[in-house]
Formats: sequence, structure tokens, C-alpha cells
Amino acid sequence: MGTTTFRWSPVMILPLVLLAATSLLPSPVECMVRHYKFNVVLTNTSRLCSTKPIVTVNGQFPGPTLVAREDDTVLVKVVNHVQYNMSIHWHGIRQLRTGWADGPAYITQCPLQPGQTYLYNFTLTGQRGTLLWHAHILWLRATVHGAIVILPKRGVPYPYPKPHKEHTLVLEGFTLPVRPNMTYMLRVINAGLNEELFFKIAGHKLTVVEVDATYVKPFKVDTIVLGPGQTTNVLVTTQQGSGRYMVSVSPFMDAPITVDNRTATAILHYTGTQMAAPVSLTAPPPINSTLVATKFTNSLLALNSKEYPANVPTTVDHSLFFTISLGLNTCPTCTGGARVVADFNNVTFDMPTVGLLQAHYFGIEGVFTDDFPANPAQPYDYTNTTAQPANLATQNGTRVYRLAYNDAVQLVLQDTGMITPENHPIHLHGFNFFEVGRGVGNFDPEKDPKRFNLVDPVERNTVGVPAGGWTAIRFRADNPGDKELMGSIPLGSTFSG
Repeated sequence: MGTTTFRWSPVMILPLVLLAATSLLPSPVECMVRHYKFNVVLTNTSRLCSTKPIVTVNGQFPGPTLVAREDDTVLVKVVNHVQYNMSIHWHGIRQLRTGWADGPAYITQCPLQPGQTYLYNFTLTGQRGTLLWHAHILWLRATVHGAIVILPKRGVPYPYPKPHKEHTLVLEGFTLPVRPNMTYMLRVINAGLNEELFFKIAGHKLTVVEVDATYVKPFKVDTIVLGPGQTTNVLVTTQQGSGRYMVSVSPFMDAPITVDNRTATAILHYTGTQMAAPVSLTAPPPINSTLVATKFTNSLLALNSKEYPANVPTTVDHSLFFTISLGLNTCPTCTGGARVVADFNNVTFDMPTVGLLQAHYFGIEGVFTDDFPANPAQPYDYTNTTAQPANLATQNGTRVYRLAYNDAVQLVLQDTGMITPENHPIHLHGFNFFEVGRGVGNFDPEKDPKRFNLVDPVERNTVGVPAGGWTAIRFRADNPGDKELMGSIPLGSTFSG
């Protein structure tokens, strides 16, 4: 399987790589057991005219694509050949009754030490679409990541026109050969660490059909937006007949933070077109194009069909309100004696040395406490940057909020202006959730719930909380075990069932 890569923004943004579509079809057997072996090794890799050793899986960057069908069982043997502790997270897989296989280090497992082996074993229940896998310890996910493609059960069609061909794109650089008058499905993955990304193709509309491995009501756009860890499947019909067309990938940042504002470009190349032919260009949206991002986000609605209903909870057992902030922790070795940390409700996650699921299952005391606050201890004008608390210190703790099995949960995630407002990508392990509402400014518990979409809200596993705004999600706690709510850097709480 050949790949052509194009490097862009090496620190903050990860590769956009074309993975050959011909490898996406498993053998014609129902409910198979899919075996994979991931050797974690150091590999000399060349990017931006320089070569350096990086941590990879099987020497590939990005790593191998995991392909299976709904209801298949997947066994991945991971062997750690590097000097770092290692674990792999299967981002978006529900892990029903297989919490031990979820992968976040010190949450559901202790990491693999150098020389150790671990067998991940899980079944793909009730899911089909595009997800990703990545390392879940330190910043190793910057190079240790790859795609997950879950095909529908054999004989079950897509709920949209069947594409002629499929390609998987992990965001970094490529040349995509296409033929005229065909429909291609592009499985687009943002494997980046921090930045939201715009994606567009000159002269072509994108029909959005899926996000985070859940079907949505199809709609056409010029530009899609993906946060870190998010996936989007789009259909592209090659109606131009011939030519070479620019593919643009650029950052979206609606906060006053300096970022690498370079644009990655690639080529949609019609077969039969000369390589020397001029490229039809497209201008990426401005880096702070909130209107473009908001229009896309507001267009996402669950398919909500008979086959794929939107089972959003209409009543809730737990109504939680988490503020997301940047604060300061004392750090004698840091410049100025402090370091910037993230927090939920002023609690910064303190990494344990025993896995939380292990401590929960075996009743090991002293690893965590179950007193994570359901609301901020001191409410204030969260998004007013001139009214922030004078004390920016956060509390450290390994604290959880317990849920009973099958409880319905509403969680409002509120950005704040502490240090700076920022868009926060938030991922919930082991669950999909419904995004029932979002807005700018402070969440109003009296007015805003009246505008919630409880009919066909988009279902996904990762959401971006807008800078200076809020997002409301709902889910049902139907997957026992320790589940983690994570941001772009280690944030707050673990949900225990």
C-alpha cells in the first residue's frame, strides 16, 4: 500500500496522508476475528528536508490502518520495543464491557513498559464508519497514530449513494488520483494535537455523510471543519472532467493565541491530465473564520432514521456543569516558578500510578476519590476576561464523579477567560454523546435549555467547546467501567460506572 506524504506544521499539526483504498475490503466472512500486530519501534523518518528518529508502529508514519466490519472482534498485539512507556487508545470505539482494552495509560490500564506486550481485545458493536487510534501517554500520539475503518455488516448498504471508491486521509499531504464522473468517499481524520482544521477542495462540493463514525443528514458545503480527534466522511463527485485542483488544509483558531498559520496543500488529479497542467487554486478561510466553522457545526444533524435513530435522553438524572479553564500550578523548576495547566471546575487531573479501572475493580483504596464537583465551587462571570479570579491556582486531584448504570447525563461544558479563552476539543471515552446545544458567552440555565435540540442532535465522541462559549451534551451511562473525559491535554475527571 503506497502513500505519498506532504509535511506541514510539524509541531502542532500531524500528517495528511493518502491510504490506498484497495486495502479497505476484508475477506467475505461474517463476524470475523481480525488479528493485528503493532510493533512500536524507533524509525528514521524524513520530513521537511531533515531526518530524525521517531516512535512509530511497524515503521509506518502514520501507522497501519485497522480495517474490520461491524460485529467483528479485533485483537491487536502491541509489542513495545522503545524506551518509553506505551499504551494505545482506540479513539471512539465504544468498548462495551471491554474497558480493559480502551488504552488510556493509568486510567484503564498500566502502560506497557519497554519490552512488554499487551493484547487488546474488543468487539465492534453497533458502530460503523471512520475512527482513529493513537498512543495515549505523554505526547507520543504525535507520531503514533493511524486510521480505523469499520465497514457496515455485509449486505447492509450505506444510507446514501454507494461511492465508487473510498480513500482514507490522515491530515498531512498527498496527491489523490481520480477519474471523471465518479463519486469518491473521503474518510478525513484530524490526528492533530491541538488545532482545529479547515478542509476544502477547489472547484468541488463536499457532501457530508458521517462524523465520528455516526451517520448524519447529508448536506453540501465548500469547507468542512475538524477538531483534534474528529473524523468526517464526505462524498466528492468528480464532475470537472479533467484538471488538477488544489486541496487546502489550514488551521482554525478563534482565540487570541499565536499558532502556526501555514496551509497544507495537495492535489486532486484527474487521470489523463498532464502533471505540468496548471492547478486550480482555492483560498483557505481566514484563520479566525468563526462564521464558516459555526455554519458547518450548525448543519450537523443526526440521520435519525428508523434504522439509525437518535436516542437522545429527553430527561436527565445528572445535570453537570464543568468550567474549562487554564490556571497555574507551582513549579520550582519552571520559569517564573509556575506552569500553565488545564482544569475542569478548578481541578487539574493528578495522574495516578495505579490504573483507575484496576483500583475500581479490585477495590484498591487511596488511588482516587469520588468527590469530583458537579458544579464550580465559586460561580462567576466566566467569559468576561476582565472579571476573572485574581488567584489562578488550581487544585490537583485524582477525583471521579460516579454514575449508576443507565443514568442519563447532561453535561454543560463552559469555556472561561482565565489566562485566555480557547477552543477546547473534548473527547469522552467509551461513549457517544449528543450535542444538544451550544452558544457564545455564559450558559443560561433558564433560557438556553429551551433551545436544545432533543430530536436529531448530532451524535459523536469528540466536540469542540467554542472559545468564550459553551456546549451541552447528553448521553446514557450504559457502559460500565471507568470512563474518561479528556481534552487536548490532560484535564479533569473520570466517570466510574
